[in-house]
Amino acid sequence: MYHDPKRVLSPKDKVSSVEVVFDKGPVESSWSVARLRWGGSPAVGIRWNGDSGNAIGTPQSRGNPAWFIVPEELEEAVLEAAKKKEREMQAALAEGYRQMAADRTREAEAEEWVEGLIGDID
Repeated sequence: MYHDPKRVLSPKDKVSSVEVVFDKGPVESSWSVARLRWGGSPAVGIRWNGDSGNAIGTPQSRGNPAWFIVPEELEEAVLEAAKKKEREMQAALAEGYRQMAADRTREAEAEEWVEGLIGDID
């Protein structure tokens, strides 16, 4: 199970304005880093998003997903590492799309499949 970090707003009296910098997505061992406001002040948070053994993720407070607030001295290093991971993930995704588009056989099969769907609608 995966818990979307954009929706992690606990504790309500402390967390606001969550801007996710990196989200590994709905995979095992998923984690996220975000800029947020903690008690009205800017902060950086990190968390595990949950998995098959822990649907809420870590940390959690009273059964609600929460953020671990990174010490101020480590904020810049954590943000830079998260931004680097995001760039790497986006580059890998773009490369995957390029490879798929270059596969003419697969493109032809996909076009044939789509055309078959259009016939089903009629």
